[in-house]
Amino acid sequence: MNIPIFELERVQSLFENTVDYNLTESGFHPYTLNELLEKDQIDTLTNTVLGYGQTNGSIPLRKRISAMYNGANEENVLVTNGSSEANFIACHTLLEKGDEVVMMVPNYMQIWGIAEEMGCIPKAFHLREENKWRPDIEELKSLVTSKTKMIALCNPNNPTGYTLSSEEMQEIVAIAKRVDAWVYCDEVYRGAELDGEIIESFIGMYDKVMVNGGLSKAYALPGLRLGWLIGPETLIADTWAYHDYTSITAGIMSHYIGEIALRPEKRKEILTRNRTMLNENLIVVKQWLDQYGDLFEYVPPKSGGMLFIKYNLDINSTELAEWLRTEKSVFILAGDCYGMDHHFRIGIGERKEYILAGLERVKQALKERFNLS
Repeated sequence: MNIPIFELERVQSLFENTVDYNLTESGFHPYTLNELLEKDQIDTLTNTVLGYGQTNGSIPLRKRISAMYNGANEENVLVTNGSSEANFIACHTLLEKGDEVVMMVPNYMQIWGIAEEMGCIPKAFHLREENKWRPDIEELKSLVTSKTKMIALCNPNNPTGYTLSSEEMQEIVAIAKRVDAWVYCDEVYRGAELDGEIIESFIGMYDKVMVNGGLSKAYALPGLRLGWLIGPETLIADTWAYHDYTSITAGIMSHYIGEIALRPEKRKEILTRNRTMLNENLIVVKQWLDQYGDLFEYVPPKSGGMLFIKYNLDINSTELAEWLRTEKSVFILAGDCYGMDHHFRIGIGERKEYILAGLERVKQALKERFNLS
């Protein structure tokens, strides 16, 4: 096996369903079909013929997706099984062995592993914690060379919740243009901004841009496994060819439900529900952290469903996460998954009472082991 174990996903898959309190969820508490759909829509769904459908995504769904991006139409869209498949297909479409990939970190590390498996050369440019997670643009400039094929970004960022400013986006595009590199951006948290203002997409800023999106995070519909790629029409045609060799198609019921979720009024309803949850939960989680003084340090997120926290305890992050899981049946995500010890990630998009109950278990554990009250 030439591909490295995707540690972040593997750890979550192993443990998130075996604890009383899973605080690693990176999205929002999911909808039920009864909450999301009208009765006539459910009736239509139950009478749907379970065929393959259009393998690159139904035309109505692709039209809904393209309407969210400047200058795009349905031919600029490939529908995938989640944004994880979108990342895999994008890398295999854009990259070849020996290409350099300069990647924003910390990040959802899937692209790093794919690049290594393909024989590419990944390089890291950093969001700086000491600078409120702003990107180190000078470091990016120093790493990009004539061999750089892709600058890989995550905006809004997982796990920090940082969102790039328009000026930072323009600077990154200018750097890519100088070496004719692709800008590939994971935009799966677009729509989960705390202030309610949806950030600009990289689409339309440069002719060599591809982005992904999906319904698992900002839309609280992970069970649909519905993602997408947006890019130049000829390139999207190439990604469809790779899609034929991976999953072939997303499910026809996901196509139907996804199109409903992205209708303007329904989309507004979903995003408002999730942002309200995020803002309310952030207040109570900050209060919980702040009771410990300088034990915990954090930069409040601008977007996304999580909080990335630095802690000042003499214990490795994987050891801390394992101890809380086995002793208190609470699961947090160790910073080691991002290559950043003495940090951990918790989700703040779940039900408030669930999060607080999990944090009460953490409080008990800190008192028992570290005499913290």
